[in-house]
Amino acid sequence: MNATALTQPGVPMKVRDVSKRFGAFTALDNVSLEVAAGELVCLLGPSGCGKTTLLRCIAGLERQDSGVLYLGDRNVSVLAPQARDYGILFQSYALFPNLTVEANIAYGLVGSNRDVLRKRVAEMLALVGLTGSEKKFPGQLSGGQQQRVALARALAPAPSLLLLDEPMSALDARVREHLCTELRQLQRSLGITTLMVTHNQDEAMLMADRIAVMNNGQVEQYDTPQAIYDKPATPFVAEFVGQGNWLPFQQRSDTHAQVGGMNMRLAADAGQATSGRLFCRPEAISVNPARHEENLFPARIQEITFLGNRCRMSFELNHLPGHALTAEVGTQDLPHFGAQDILVALPPSSLQVFA
Repeated sequence: MNATALTQPGVPMKVRDVSKRFGAFTALDNVSLEVAAGELVCLLGPSGCGKTTLLRCIAGLERQDSGVLYLGDRNVSVLAPQARDYGILFQSYALFPNLTVEANIAYGLVGSNRDVLRKRVAEMLALVGLTGSEKKFPGQLSGGQQQRVALARALAPAPSLLLLDEPMSALDARVREHLCTELRQLQRSLGITTLMVTHNQDEAMLMADRIAVMNNGQVEQYDTPQAIYDKPATPFVAEFVGQGNWLPFQQRSDTHAQVGGMNMRLAADAGQATSGRLFCRPEAISVNPARHEENLFPARIQEITFLGNRCRMSFELNHLPGHALTAEVGTQDLPHFGAQDILVALPPSSLQVFA
């Protein structure tokens, strides 16, 4: 079966200066972003950041106070939801418990004759790997199977845009990871433009072409998963995505920053602030490096936590007492850390400056 024939070709989507208020609360504050045709973009952020409100405005389930929404060349800002040409998959799946799988998928195909409808349902079931489940009811399916039925229903009308509202949150971790991979592969094969809301950064990293990190109704950074992780644009993004270390510095030159009694060399693209905090990922720190590295300082181990395939080490730099930092090391390195006194290297390329 040719999957690309089962949906319309992906179209770009544009959000221009969209704002939404609920009384005195500003849920969206002049949000703008573009999603390319066939791209999967994740809206990532904590509860209350505005990501679900933005998705609901795009879907027409909420009306924005200002701003414009485009799907392809069409201005859909004031259109009714059913006129916007999208499929949507909710967190709860929203299947009708009294309807069979076949009837649930066919629900959005109003007006189709019986033969066309039956063929389309069969195509959708084959697409999501549930052929043979036509006559079952949602209560007879697992959570993962129900999610696939809901996805098949969203795709059945061949929409130009797919909206996903935390579709994996009700599933356990193992099933979630498996279905994230399946959904991503299906989205790529269909070439359907997709916008997904999630608060789970692992889901966003696994699935997205680009991620819009949202906070307080605004997009703080919109970039690829790797760029957001390696070069966070704001302290919020640095803290929200992954783990991190923060070191206060008092002053800096073009090439160095003064941290306590230490003079740390910085890379040319570290940032522009003359005072503030240095940011560093735990896995970037070298512990007892085999050869001399820059920014090498004595430290003292406080605690080592076993995490399966790696260990998280908490330590203090001798020249910065009372300020706990963490590094991540492989379990094979544990025998080398019998003593509490160690050397750690903070590579200049891993340090980022924030005011």
